[in-house]
Amino acid sequence: MATLLARNAALLATFGPENTEINNGGLFIRDGVIEALGPTEDLPETADRVINLSGHVVLPGLINTHHHLYQTLTRVIPAAQDALLFDWLKALYPLWGRLTPSAVKTATQTGIAELLLSGCTATSDHLYLFPNGVRLDDTIEAALETGIRFHATRGSMSIGESKGGLPPDFLVEEETDILRDCQRVVESFHDASDYAHIQVALAPCSPFSVSRDLMRETAVMARSYGVRLHTHLAENAQDIIYSEENFGQRPGDYAEALGWVGDDVWHAHCVQLDESEIQLFARTGTAIAHCPCSNMRLGSGIAPLRRMLDAGVPVGLGVDGSASNDGADLLGEARQAMLLQRVREGAAGLSAREALKVATAGGARALGRRDLGYLAPGMAGDFAAFSTESTAMAGAGSDPLAALVFCGPHRASYTVIGGRVVVDQGEITSLHLPNLLQKHRAAAADLLRDEAR
Repeated sequence: MATLLARNAALLATFGPENTEINNGGLFIRDGVIEALGPTEDLPETADRVINLSGHVVLPGLINTHHHLYQTLTRVIPAAQDALLFDWLKALYPLWGRLTPSAVKTATQTGIAELLLSGCTATSDHLYLFPNGVRLDDTIEAALETGIRFHATRGSMSIGESKGGLPPDFLVEEETDILRDCQRVVESFHDASDYAHIQVALAPCSPFSVSRDLMRETAVMARSYGVRLHTHLAENAQDIIYSEENFGQRPGDYAEALGWVGDDVWHAHCVQLDESEIQLFARTGTAIAHCPCSNMRLGSGIAPLRRMLDAGVPVGLGVDGSASNDGADLLGEARQAMLLQRVREGAAGLSAREALKVATAGGARALGRRDLGYLAPGMAGDFAAFSTESTAMAGAGSDPLAALVFCGPHRASYTVIGGRVVVDQGEITSLHLPNLLQKHRAAAADLLRDEAR
């Protein structure tokens, strides 16, 4: 049984129920699971691998609850740089319609590499378009090579422009085909056990791209298999208008009517939820993936995170798509979450520790993971370590944990998943990054070259 000992950390923050912070702390991992945690002098002295974390802050692995990894290929496209959500989508749909299985695999691994370097150990990915033979399998196969814990969501779009939806008709699928493939990927890939590396959720894209029937039938199927549900909801003012004009309801009421609330559901964004919808989510345990950078980038607004947390809504962080964030740094996302709530609520709107709690334990709850999100014996051996001796941390010795949010940018010195060191002294071990980036540049250029023809 493989063992790993991490010792001498300047500070180890568990983010468990007691929010324990340990000076000169460490942890001992056996066969991928934390066996012991505490002051270094209380831990075993030997292991198969020993990491000296002197001068480092240790956190649970960060958890990303919303992403579109294929979008790493289409960052900062000029036509989409200054557009609100709907026009942004319309500018990018034609490019995404040229995706291939190989391009999706390359994009997935590149986005995961960026996440790993930010200390992320588990990510969700929402793939909702399947042109040219693309399958969810492509993202799962790509993720398995990286070592990350991967929540692959089988997205879908079924209502094209000709039927009043937003996406072009060539990007939508027949609903019978969608449901058949949803069943296939759940039966083929979903692992419900603790410490799973691959889980599957079902994720119709949005109220403006799928039918009521598909939303209902997807919920029924997901619950019959015991998998989670995910979609975009109440992202901006246009989204609210569309819902009221087409369904005669606000998004929260629409979700409730279709069976899309409950502790097995997490919705992305929810920037424009009103007070009654916040209370609905709190009452039902419906979770939210909060994506502050993307919400700013697309001019969607400032989500009422403080009100959500105070009401008891489960909230995790998401970087969102790489074409609406243009980055995938979860510590940066935590910083923006904190700063935006201070714009909205005042200087005490959200603390650094609260932001990190959302990025760890909050993300685990949103994804339905009892084995992730904090450090304790019996939990998965997932953690990230950040140096306190960088220029970003200079002068921050009075509170190095808060400095991870107030200061930056930061890059993880170590990212460990199930006791496997996937970022070692700042370098990814599970991927050959130069070769991957070369493939990624070629794939992105192919999409744009087609655009120029």
